[in-house]
Amino acid sequence: MAVALRRLLPGPAPGGSRCCGATAWGARERSYWRALRRRLLGPPVPPFSEPCQVGTPVLRAPAAAVPAESLGSPELRALAAALAAGLRRGPCVGLSAPQLGVPLRVFAAELPPARCSRYPAALRGAQRIEPFPLRVLVNPALRVLDARLVTAPEGCASLRGFSACVPRHWAVHVSGVDESGQPVSWEAWGWAARVIQHELDHLDGVLFIDRMDSRTFTNTAWSQLLD
Repeated sequence: MAVALRRLLPGPAPGGSRCCGATAWGARERSYWRALRRRLLGPPVPPFSEPCQVGTPVLRAPAAAVPAESLGSPELRALAAALAAGLRRGPCVGLSAPQLGVPLRVFAAELPPARCSRYPAALRGAQRIEPFPLRVLVNPALRVLDARLVTAPEGCASLRGFSACVPRHWAVHVSGVDESGQPVSWEAWGWAARVIQHELDHLDGVLFIDRMDSRTFTNTAWSQLLD
């Protein structure tokens, strides 16, 4: 899969393909069994089974466009399947290729009815949170339909345990193609528009912490630590 994905990329992946590594405080030590597993299986390769976390170079570099000749290829279909699986395993509402270590302009989004119903009723009404089916967009282009900025809390699978309030445009239109090369056009309002803008930011190396109201930045695990 890793060799196949390299054929989709115009050049080396920004920051390399590894999602983990040494930090400013030194390399992380592995247990004997984890070290043995790594020796036998080798390092993980993109698309990763878990989202890369903040600090990984691929999250901070603009993603490359998918070449036209790669549309409909087995490699691109496999990437789309990995994004869909990651959405449901998360669970999360949107996921981009760079979050799985693949620096390509691809994202997937989905909000099933069961997950939608878990949002507080007041938030659903205020932010127009409504279910939407799985969509995969390749080389998406964004157009703002309603430039009003609405602030609401956001989290991210690549910043686990944190959230903050972020202003986003109320309505947008995104167009592109799916993994098969078929045209996709999506007009979205409220929460769906927020998800689209969040994922488009990922494709440009931007995280929600770059747009947040820093006074609202919250460790969502704090309540669990108090239990």
